[in-house]
Amino acid sequence: MKLIIFAGPPTCGKTTVIRQVIKRMKAKELKTAFVKIDVLYADEDETIHKEFDIPSKKIYSGELCPDHCNVVVLDEVVEWAEKEGAGYLFVETAGLCLRCSPYVENSLGIVVLESTSGMNLPRKIGPMLTLADISVITKIDLISQAEREVFRYRVLEAARGITVVETNALYGIGIDPIVKHIIKSQDIEFPMYLKGNPPVGTCTICVGKKEIGAKNHFGVLRTMSEDLFYVGE
Repeated sequence: MKLIIFAGPPTCGKTTVIRQVIKRMKAKELKTAFVKIDVLYADEDETIHKEFDIPSKKIYSGELCPDHCNVVVLDEVVEWAEKEGAGYLFVETAGLCLRCSPYVENSLGIVVLESTSGMNLPRKIGPMLTLADISVITKIDLISQAEREVFRYRVLEAARGITVVETNALYGIGIDPIVKHIIKSQDIEFPMYLKGNPPVGTCTICVGKKEIGAKNHFGVLRTMSEDLFYVGE
């Protein structure tokens, strides 16, 4: 089975791209499954199941960040999709942490970026972009040709060698190249490993300390004048 992970900022058009991809996969009689990982609310699994009649699930990360949730449940998600007989598993993660990458070795990582979010967006995304295999740029019909060229340049500036696909996903324009890359991608292998290194995560805030100020915390810290430093055993 092939694993394709879609990441990107909220409202960038991830689900619209996925729907267009599934439509073409279904026309080729390729079996797919879909999982949505979100924080508090999602109904994409229901709409995709209703539209395409494919196995679909949603997982709420709740108090975990979505990328953290993705790491701890992905093995079960893959096993579920294999039991459902899927040849391709699409995982859409909310991907709200710009320091994390949800991508897995021996899978296809696709980051979806909204061209109307500003020319500097590619400089702000971090590993979600730099560790992806494909960057899908959406809503290209809403910006000028000059803006498109600058946005594309800055994507390639941040992630050299990445494949860039420009789309108007609402109307299915530019989707076929994505499908070709998905079909040619390699099969998932066990055990699975994250692509790239996760950020340093020793964090007392994440475990519930509410006090403000570096003097009240330990682990990896910083101040206004000092870069990262470590306090504790």
